[in-house]
Amino acid sequence: MQVTEHNIATGESIVRDATESELKKFQSWKEYDEKLEAAKAEAQAKRQALLDKLGITEDEARLLLGGN
Repeated sequence: MQVTEHNIATGESIVRDATESELKKFQSWKEYDEKLEAAKAEAQAKRQALLDKLGITEDEARLLLGGN
C-alpha cells in the first residue's frame, strides 16, 4: 500500500510504502467500518421488520411518533 505525504510549506509530495503501523491502523479502521455498516444494516432490517409487522410505512411511523 502506498502513502502520499504532502508538505504544505514546500508544496512537495512524497509517495512511499506504508509502514507496518500504518497498515495495522488502516486494517483496524477498515474492520471498524465493516462492523458499523453491518450494525446499520441490522438496525434497518429490524426497523423494517417492525414496520412490516405493524403494517405501516416509515413516514406513517414518523407521524405517529411526532418526528419530522
